Amino acid sequence: MTNHAYNKATTALLFIDPYNDFLSEGGKVWPRVKDVATEVGLLDNLRAISSAVRSADIQVFIVPHRRWEPGDYETWCHPSPTQCAIMHRHSFARGEWGGDWHPDFAPRDGDMIIKEHWGSSGFANTDLDLQLKQHSISHVILVGLLANTCTETTGRYAQELGYHVTLVRDATAAYSREMMHAAHELNGPTYAHAILNTSELIAALPSR
Repeated sequence: MTNHAYNKATTALLFIDPYNDFLSEGGKVWPRVKDVATEVGLLDNLRAISSAVRSADIQVFIVPHRRWEPGDYETWCHPSPTQCAIMHRHSFARGEWGGDWHPDFAPRDGDMIIKEHWGSSGFANTDLDLQLKQHSISHVILVGLLANTCTETTGRYAQELGYHVTLVRDATAAYSREMMHAAHELNGPTYAHAILNTSELIAALPSR
């Protein structure tokens, strides 16, 4: 699944949830992803991809999770297990360090910041599909956290909407190797058009 071409005019990088809580030492969720993230070289791969896509003049879309605020989910009829965990852990709290962007992956001039998603999909109840269409995007490359939740759900939703979907197996992480295996070896091939590693993706990107 490596013979794919990416046109800079119609390709976008979707960077999902680049928060300190996920990606920085001291983050609330970092201890749960640290082993897998370290094993795959997550942070260095995200840095390499961020640099490469910008060098290729590919549009970057930041796709952030809802930043927790007091009262979130408390009166909902059916909060998901993840939302219940966020409610108690206060992940990505608005106005706190954990809810700030990781300094290496903060939005830059020209990046699009999508409305925050409440669940796992970057599309549901946000403006992501609208913004992609208004920018004539047909191909989306997904990186960020977590492989088997927000990344997978956003990728599945993108495929349902007709986008060409690329997953990058070492530019994401999960709570366990088993979850990573499920995301890329079992579930990914049912919806993704390409599942690459970082070096394969960068080799396939166009020159400016």
